[in-house]
Amino acid sequence: MRDWIRNETKAGGDMAGLVIEGIQKLELLQNSIGSVVKGKDETVKLALVALLGRGHLLIEDVPGIGKTTLANALARSLDLTFQRIQFTSDLLPSDVIGVSVFNQQTGDFEWKAGPIFSNIVLADEINRATPKTQSSLLEAMAEEQVTVEGNSRMLPLPFMVVATQNPTEHHGTYPLPESQLDRFMLRLHMGYPSNDDERSILRDREARNPLDFVEPVMSESDIVELQDLAKAVRVDESLISYLLSIVEQTRNSPAVELGASPRGSLSLFQSAQALALLEGRDFCIADDIKRLVIPCFAHRLIVSSQYTKISNRTNESEQILREILAKTPVPV
Repeated sequence: MRDWIRNETKAGGDMAGLVIEGIQKLELLQNSIGSVVKGKDETVKLALVALLGRGHLLIEDVPGIGKTTLANALARSLDLTFQRIQFTSDLLPSDVIGVSVFNQQTGDFEWKAGPIFSNIVLADEINRATPKTQSSLLEAMAEEQVTVEGNSRMLPLPFMVVATQNPTEHHGTYPLPESQLDRFMLRLHMGYPSNDDERSILRDREARNPLDFVEPVMSESDIVELQDLAKAVRVDESLISYLLSIVEQTRNSPAVELGASPRGSLSLFQSAQALALLEGRDFCIADDIKRLVIPCFAHRLIVSSQYTKISNRTNESEQILREILAKTPVPV
């Protein structure tokens, strides 16, 4: 990988050294998060895929698995502005975006920015807020700006929403609408830790919280450079055809009412580039796409009510995608 970086940046002189240093920090970033989130190397890697792909991340699982810990560890490992929003049923859109407040001394309205104006925004238990409040994130996630009272205000870059949610069948949750789900590049599941990993978690927290010792290992400029480097990863035309074939099948499958959107296609393309970079390659392979189809598409599909092989909607969409992958010819 570093040979490729040197070749790509040798004309830039000192830039080659800066990029190599960025890759080294990316390895430190993985280790930093992994020191807190035990036994979830694949989940951590996919979280970094969303970061490098300039996307947003949705982490879904039952309470107490470590969703918020992963989001916190990611945020603390980056030298960026960070805000945590605890989504509750009484949270208002103005609590997220901000509001204009009348100043009696000046006689003018003053804009008070909400927590959305940060590089990393943790939307904790996003599906416990009402749909009205959930929708306050739509413009921010799609256009990196918010519009209030006719004025559009740009968000700081890089900008990433890391949202956690409990399964929709849990008490006090509001299912995220399709338009909201489509704005998340990847949806991840944590799963229960193994016996050894859970033992390590207990020991690590005997006297301290490991999160308190997480230090930033990457700066804003490091992240931007790596995001640009990910966009330079080569994707062969045959792989684009492979990706589009999968997308087309999600739209034509009788088991699916709503298939992957063009935004979903772009998310898969960009996340595959990011994964290739994390794996140390300057080019994508078919396995990059296959590995990301389920985390990228499963939350986007609306399964037909007539498709009743499996009762759980999440499992239904994942099973459909596995069947599509199994019958789609892989380019060689």
